[in-house]
Amino acid sequence: MNSDVKTIFSSYHNNAQLFDEVFDSNGVAKNVYQKLLDLYGNHSIQEYVQLNNKAKASFFNQGITFQVYDNKVTQEKIFPFDLFPRIIDEDEWEIIEKGAIQRSKALNLFLWDIYHDKKIIKDGIVPLDLISSSANYLHQMIGVDPPGGIYNHISGTDIIKHSDGHYYVLEDNIRCPSGVSYVICNRTALKRALFGVFNHYKTHSVTNYAENLLEILESVKPKGVDVPNCVVLTPGMYNSAFYEHSYLAKAMGVELVEGRDLFVENDFVYMKTIRGPIKVDVIYRRVDDLYMDPLEFKPESALGVPGLFAAYRKGNVCLANAPGTGVADDKAIYTYMPQIIKYYLDETPILNNVHTYHCSRPDELKYVLEHIHELVIKPVDEAGGYGISIGNRLTKDEIKVVQEEIKQNPRKYIAQPIMSLSVHPTYIDESESFEQRHVDLRTFTLLGHEKEFVLKGGLSRVALKRGNLIVNSSQGGGSKDTWVLKK
Repeated sequence: MNSDVKTIFSSYHNNAQLFDEVFDSNGVAKNVYQKLLDLYGNHSIQEYVQLNNKAKASFFNQGITFQVYDNKVTQEKIFPFDLFPRIIDEDEWEIIEKGAIQRSKALNLFLWDIYHDKKIIKDGIVPLDLISSSANYLHQMIGVDPPGGIYNHISGTDIIKHSDGHYYVLEDNIRCPSGVSYVICNRTALKRALFGVFNHYKTHSVTNYAENLLEILESVKPKGVDVPNCVVLTPGMYNSAFYEHSYLAKAMGVELVEGRDLFVENDFVYMKTIRGPIKVDVIYRRVDDLYMDPLEFKPESALGVPGLFAAYRKGNVCLANAPGTGVADDKAIYTYMPQIIKYYLDETPILNNVHTYHCSRPDELKYVLEHIHELVIKPVDEAGGYGISIGNRLTKDEIKVVQEEIKQNPRKYIAQPIMSLSVHPTYIDESESFEQRHVDLRTFTLLGHEKEFVLKGGLSRVALKRGNLIVNSSQGGGSKDTWVLKK
């Protein structure tokens, strides 16, 4: 190649103050990436742009989109994807996987307890007012026994790698964790654009997620059912994650239904078909709790199924995830995760929490109000990166606004130190070069009746704006394919 040609890493600036996952502080590639860099690190920018466009075309042709909401307009966008993959070696992944399973199991036991005996509250580990004040605690779930004893069939654990080289959990997502379809499509797009690159690495597959999800769902079938009929319940095509709903239904080989496609009779759920009603046994629901049954929750909901919750309460249908799991999604509950793991499993957490201040505690509230400039403020019940304030990016006037919001409703907010997320080389269209961008990782854990599974890869999300720490697609983030190497 002509020495004057600009290669994809020739202008890469390695800021030694950031933890770069590909290059060390001297700019030398780490061993696990050396082969990848040898394979296509010498591509010219023009060659890389052609490959990148090929990947974008793959996403466009597959219809891989998501919805972005703001106060003025709703937009449907092609999901941003970066061709340069993230690699996690087998030893690091073993820690991540064991930690994700540990948290999922502990949260499941926690959910069972707070809807039954409430031992963790009686023993003074988690305060009663924290549970009772959670908007996602459903009194209707008290005493209800979910099939197989599972609440969080699907869990998404958001993990970062800090500048100290260790992994930390930022938050747990167990209401309706999304993004797994992008994991699979990232892999497909990368294989199409970089044909043959996988011949040089032994990586775990991510295309086995759907079959494992179906197996998990079938394992929690209601009693007396031999061959369960499973469906995916979606709010409809205008939902931000509709692509994922349709993708997973197709990949599992089950029906994608809306609330209007189902009805309840004698406390059993049926699907309307041209051949007549067909009984439904397991519903993977992507409809929020309060919209799933207008007879039990919001009467104005047109998304749910009248009588669905009564059928669930009688054990005639399984809902995944179970109603009421959102209480464990509460970022205030996250502050108690080390104690929850110790209480139910008698184990030390494998993955550490980020130190977290909960503003409902008077002493911690005082600290947060005085140190907002060095903290990240998060609402406990939001998702998608909405409502987050990063203190060192705020003006004095903006800090005052945040202080007032916290004072008016301390229960609604937590605060964490501004963590230095690891960075990964990412191609930026505007500069036509690779630049360091912050990344995190969402793992996907499945729990069933005597079954468990963690997708060996997960979703590496990238903050595409320089210096941004918020990686969510709704906040302008993208993603990378994540390779977990085989031993």
